[in-house]
Amino acid sequence: MPSPSSPFHALHAALQSQVDRGFLSGVSTALLRGREVVDTFVCGQADIEAKVPLREDHIFRAFSNTKLVTSCAVLLLVEDGKVSLDDPIARYLPQFASPQVLRPGATHIGDVEPAQRPITVRHLMTHTSGLGYGAFDPGTVLFNAYTQAAVHNPLLSQTQFIDKLAALPLGFQPGDRWEYSLATDVLGVLVEVVSGQRLGDFFAARIFGPLGMVDTAFHVPQDKLGRLAALYSGVDLMDPLKPGLNRMENVPFPGAFLSPALRQSGGGGLVSTLGDQVRLVQSLMPGGPTLLKPETIADMGRSHIAQGQFVQFPNMPANPGRVFGLGSSVLDVPGKFDPPNSTNEVSWGGLAGTVWWINPRLNIAGVLMTQRYFGFGNPYTFEFRHAAYRALA
Repeated sequence: MPSPSSPFHALHAALQSQVDRGFLSGVSTALLRGREVVDTFVCGQADIEAKVPLREDHIFRAFSNTKLVTSCAVLLLVEDGKVSLDDPIARYLPQFASPQVLRPGATHIGDVEPAQRPITVRHLMTHTSGLGYGAFDPGTVLFNAYTQAAVHNPLLSQTQFIDKLAALPLGFQPGDRWEYSLATDVLGVLVEVVSGQRLGDFFAARIFGPLGMVDTAFHVPQDKLGRLAALYSGVDLMDPLKPGLNRMENVPFPGAFLSPALRQSGGGGLVSTLGDQVRLVQSLMPGGPTLLKPETIADMGRSHIAQGQFVQFPNMPANPGRVFGLGSSVLDVPGKFDPPNSTNEVSWGGLAGTVWWINPRLNIAGVLMTQRYFGFGNPYTFEFRHAAYRALA
């Protein structure tokens, strides 16, 4: 722990308090000013029951942190001239050639109309395609259809996944609104079709290898299993302010991340470490060779959705100032829970509570790794960002 006079002392104390009060099993963080890592902090346990202290090299289920990697992969193909953001996705995945759309107010899956425009790569990059997730809106027509079709079945091949998904109607006309979705999983299949490689092989050749991300993959190999942090959830998923943790096994399915998966999920299939996530973030900041061209990185950090659209999850507070770029959210106007000087921040996170953000205006960034299921949007994520911005100011 740094001295009380250190600019990072308050941040470390806040994170340690989250562990001490039973909200997190353990947490590791890194803060960057430019490409320089100016602070790292690790506290708590990787495995509470086995009393294994968390280390910097522990491996975490990244879940939707995967989306940044997949989005970068698509943009590499755009830079290669093999894909255009405004290409219809049906050019590569013909199953989406004639999508049907649920009519407004539809009460059953058969109440549909033809799509008014094709789904484009840009729609998928911005979660405005009309696809849903089948995870965050139980009871809706589309949620029930996704469940019945078993689109999340881990035993599906990429082709079977696309066949099932494309056979279902969209929830709205492409481009008409923002809704978090399986779009990035579809983009992962796009990468495979265009490159002729499995998604993990493309990632390894074009991203992980060049950046030295040696511990990021679609499963944890046998010789690294001892470094996989245990996964926990809050004792009450509906009340993130209630202390206490329950260990979770076999999530999101039995054997997840422990052996090669038939379908490599571009939306949430990776495992990674603090160090590897830092290397990825560094590659998107100025001061050295970047993974993508500077103009591509700048394009990622501007809004690509229509005026009036913004990031919105069911049963979560609205933040009209949080819009969406190419694969990640963009903060146009800080909301009540955002640091006041966080304008232009580009960010996202994962289902197990991991968080990354880059502020290109201030040239600072942060990475937080933990394993709290459905932890995104929990108080620790806001405490981390506020304390980090104060420390880096």
